[in-house]
Amino acid sequence: MVKTFKITPFIITLLLAFPVSPLADGFKITRVYDGDTVQAETPESVIYMMLVGIDAPELSTRPGIGSQAFGQEAKEFLSNLVLNKSVEVRGYGKADHPYNNIISVIYFKNRNINLEMVKHGLAEVQRDNLPPGFDIGAYLEAEREAKEAKRGMWSLGDKYMSPQNWRNIQRGR
Repeated sequence: MVKTFKITPFIITLLLAFPVSPLADGFKITRVYDGDTVQAETPESVIYMMLVGIDAPELSTRPGIGSQAFGQEAKEFLSNLVLNKSVEVRGYGKADHPYNNIISVIYFKNRNINLEMVKHGLAEVQRDNLPPGFDIGAYLEAEREAKEAKRGMWSLGDKYMSPQNWRNIQRGR
């Protein structure tokens, strides 16, 4: 059984310093940027989190460039699940990019929100650069089922493009 702690500066340190932190509660999701990135607040701080193990379709922030198919749907679905709600977080350290987001799994009422995104076809499984201690087994099974059922982005069939490929194309513009 995982012990749940109230958020304190100590818990924030755990989320940042150790590869896998215990579950911590007291995070209120105050902004959803897209289908795999959120902002959370505690009484002490603002924290930016990337949902580990998933890669959701992208939203464009560049003028004249449209968003990826199902990008807005992924953001809306995630917003409906967690926006303005207190959640529990299991941290896996900091992301290796300029934003230094905490990579994490978000839980709401004992539901793994990262996994819910995959189950509904609104995120694919991230297979590379996973943190130590993170098991993608359930994610791979959920993705297989979503593909078979043609849920969400998987309904695009051959027209589907992974978020990574979409980002690479946008960088080339």
